[in-house]
Amino acid sequence: MRKITSYIVALFSAVVLFSSCKKEYETVEDLDNKSIKAYKEAHSNLTFNDVNGYSYVITDAGAGTDVKNSDSVYYSYTFKSISGNIYNQTSDLMTPGTFLGYTDRFFIGNMAYVFKPVREVFSKLKRGGKATLLLPSRMAFGKNGLSAFGIGSNETIMVELGLYTYEKKHEVDAYEMSTFITRNNLTFDTDPSGIRYKIATAGTGTDIIGTHSTLVVNYTGRYLDGTVFDSGTNVTFRLDQLIKGWQVMLPGKITAEGKIRIIVPSHLGYGARPLDFDIEVTKVTND
Repeated sequence: MRKITSYIVALFSAVVLFSSCKKEYETVEDLDNKSIKAYKEAHSNLTFNDVNGYSYVITDAGAGTDVKNSDSVYYSYTFKSISGNIYNQTSDLMTPGTFLGYTDRFFIGNMAYVFKPVREVFSKLKRGGKATLLLPSRMAFGKNGLSAFGIGSNETIMVELGLYTYEKKHEVDAYEMSTFITRNNLTFDTDPSGIRYKIATAGTGTDIIGTHSTLVVNYTGRYLDGTVFDSGTNVTFRLDQLIKGWQVMLPGKITAEGKIRIIVPSHLGYGARPLDFDIEVTKVTND
């Protein structure tokens, strides 16, 4: 009888101890829920929707067309802490675009991530729409965080999302080029091709530049964010071997000793994004 009584007492003590430990221990989901609840309480003016473990609010439904997974979209995102620290964001000078069904795929810190809630929230917007997503840590960077970006362990991530109204690449190019020019207080003329240009010096050479001219040039090519992707000094080219943007703009605009700056839409460059070139022609030869 004593043995049975001792066993029951020991078992009861173990249950009490386990229950006590269980109450003191917070799961990742508990931490996520507490963080998200606190954010919602501090932003009670917003009405969040809770679905599949995450929360979102549509701040602007958009006035454009509906989108489906097979549609091309141009979009923006900003990954933040819930206190407002920005970890990663897009640039309106280098706008990402893909099919809606692929908007959940990201490269952050040279690592590939898939955030399914991002695509799901995008799908609830029309073109021109905006939304804020609260991504719990278990659906984001987990207990390890991402130290290179300052993202801590079990951190809830706020993602601000937007769909541009643009449906075509040339529309996005025009937007990016105009934004770049305005932001930098520049003045450019616009060619019928869509290229923006500014002639610094027309040149003094007598040989007219034609499609088959051989040119000696100094040049620098940049993306609109200022990154230099190519440059050269006293480099010899045949014009018809260069990108369409150069072939369109150099003939009739400048000659030897001439200088010009051109901003080339993607379809007249390398196809991916607009390009910004400073070009100085030092010599023109027509065989």
